[in-house]
Amino acid sequence: MRASGILMPISSLPSPYGIGCFSKEAYAFVDWLVQAGQTFWQILPLGPTGFGDSPYQSFSTFAGNPYFLDLDVLAEEGLLTPAECAGADWGDDPGRVAYDKLYENRYPLLRRAFSRWKGAQEPEYRAFQAENRSWLEDYALFMALKNARGGASWDTWEDPLRLREPEALAQAREELAGEISFQSFLQYEFARQWGALKRYANDRGVQIIGDIPIYVAFDSSDTWANPELFQLDGDRRPTGVSGVPKDGFSPTGQLWGNPLYDWDYHRASGFAWWIHRLEHCYRRYDVVRIDHFRGFDEYFAIPYGAENALGGVWKPGPGRALFDAVRTALGEKPLIAEDLGYLTDSVRQLVAQCGFPGMKVLEFAFDSRDSSGAAEYFPYNYTPNCVVYTGTHDNETVEGWYQNILPEERALVREYLGRGEDASEPLHWDMIRAAMSSVAKWCVIPMQDYLGLDNQARMNQPSTVGTNWRWRAARADFSPELAGRIRRMTACYGRMA
Repeated sequence: MRASGILMPISSLPSPYGIGCFSKEAYAFVDWLVQAGQTFWQILPLGPTGFGDSPYQSFSTFAGNPYFLDLDVLAEEGLLTPAECAGADWGDDPGRVAYDKLYENRYPLLRRAFSRWKGAQEPEYRAFQAENRSWLEDYALFMALKNARGGASWDTWEDPLRLREPEALAQAREELAGEISFQSFLQYEFARQWGALKRYANDRGVQIIGDIPIYVAFDSSDTWANPELFQLDGDRRPTGVSGVPKDGFSPTGQLWGNPLYDWDYHRASGFAWWIHRLEHCYRRYDVVRIDHFRGFDEYFAIPYGAENALGGVWKPGPGRALFDAVRTALGEKPLIAEDLGYLTDSVRQLVAQCGFPGMKVLEFAFDSRDSSGAAEYFPYNYTPNCVVYTGTHDNETVEGWYQNILPEERALVREYLGRGEDASEPLHWDMIRAAMSSVAKWCVIPMQDYLGLDNQARMNQPSTVGTNWRWRAARADFSPELAGRIRRMTACYGRMA
């Protein structure tokens, strides 16, 4: 089925509390998507974020980000007052997330809400605990221990806790029982609020495309509680870490630093952890996009302690066996393979064997900085089983990108799109039209490109820290006029639901 959607991070929604969340503005965005004739709302990972604020470096692959809790809902539940919510300092720029303000001011409010909460014995909460026990207990203890140590990474904790000695864990659970309950409360509220928003979207014909990183963070409950899943030494330090080689965008490569999977262990267990992870994702999302799908064919292993990715080597991943096991356990599920970057024939073969749609980024067709070969990103080379984007969260916006490519590349863009030097329509609409009109079965456009924004609205610049994941939209951006134009284009190119 031909369809289209919009990439819009939860954090980028408007709201009065410093960051986009599961608020009335999120419900209004769903209504706006319906007006615009869209089938999909693609979001970024929903996990709790740490240093660098990246949703791709989360404290848990199963938990949700407490920043996304709607404070107004907590007020409606009698856990906060409107005055308490409005009185906090959320920063002075509604167009940017001020993560330092969130860290300082949101958690005190959430703790106040928890102190007034009386639902610990309610059947609904007990059912939530039982359903999520496989990860929730470890996560809540992990966060309690981390907070008691000023946020220090688990590999710096005292050995009995770092190595998870049973007596030390039992003592910690007793001493930190209140904080553990607080962390569990946050996850319960997250599940309730996100579940309500997802149901609202689904009831109106909008499906959620969720995004999951291939890797988990080293400083996460996943790594601390399940060291056997990863390539760690006897002292539970990584023997190698993740990243990608150098390319036209990153001359020293990208050093991500995630622990690498012990694929021999995963094979021996029948990929049980991966099956559990994806089962959890399909309860949370309608479609799953796996970031860096290329790593399942071969993964780039960088020596632990390296300053950059130049010393890394490619090693074989699990290949098709993983997805055969997932399909046997879960059945046929919709999945998008983020197969960008340097592609080999074996990667292409894996994606084809699995039957998953890959991704096509239109910007890459014209940009010599991309090392993966521009030809396959021109729409005339697409096959229907793919998802086309103008750009992703890691790319420049279309308008910003056009200013930064070479003059001869800009000339090719104009030629391909049929634009004269004096074209009156903004470039982003021609790029969107090229994506929409392609044979790709699904087309997803970042909200920034529909708004025609420059790189001030860029979501992430890989290999940089401190300025990313901050862009936010304004309420006025979601106008009926824009929705109408998107709807007409969607209908014109056969993508209406």
